[in-house]
Amino acid sequence: MPRNAQITGDFTEAEARSLSNSLKFGALPIRFAEPSVETVGPSLAGNQLSAGITAGAAGLLIVMIYCLGYYRGLGLVVIASLVISALMTYAAVLVLAVAAGFALTLPGIAGLIVGVGITADSFIIYFERIRDEMRDGKSMRVAVELGWARARMTCLAADAVSLLAAVVLYIFAIGVVRGFAFALGISTLIDIIIFFFFTKPLMTIFARWTFFNSGGRWSGLSASSLGLDGEPSTRPREREMAGGA
Repeated sequence: MPRNAQITGDFTEAEARSLSNSLKFGALPIRFAEPSVETVGPSLAGNQLSAGITAGAAGLLIVMIYCLGYYRGLGLVVIASLVISALMTYAAVLVLAVAAGFALTLPGIAGLIVGVGITADSFIIYFERIRDEMRDGKSMRVAVELGWARARMTCLAADAVSLLAAVVLYIFAIGVVRGFAFALGISTLIDIIIFFFFTKPLMTIFARWTFFNSGGRWSGLSASSLGLDGEPSTRPREREMAGGA
């Protein structure tokens, strides 16, 4: 339905003509719409946080199951180390929440999940070094120490890169990205602590057990697991006999 508008005032002929031209040629095809308002309650953020925690727990469980299936008995070391790491991470979050007001967000959970991958990488590097040494005919006790000497610098270098990335992100990023960087840094530091002060001593203890150092079927260090024909414990003796002959 057309509507008529009228402007009244004390205008000269030139001013009226200028105003008419402005209204005629300067008008923009703008259409106004009623704004919509949406109210979001705090339960939405809570649901997203719960979903993130569930996803992290599921990822942790999958890593444990995979390592247990691939490394068999050695997978127990992975499970024990990851459980201790999860408990330390939870304790660190609680302490930081009380002391510094740290709040766990979705990006923070993502940083912790990435930290699980970093921890799993440390185990894989160490275990593969041990298995390489045992393929060369060394006993598990010797392989644990030699593998440790060769794997620790690699793991430290990887953790140093992750820490550097976390520090750079925390310094130069803003908003939720800083939460991701902070959580990544925490999980990386915990990985170093667990790897040096829990995983290595536990492997030293396992190396004294007959089940592992004799290459038991389910130890993860059997001849079939190492891709060899003879049992790991008999290979050095066979080489000595061959050398004597």
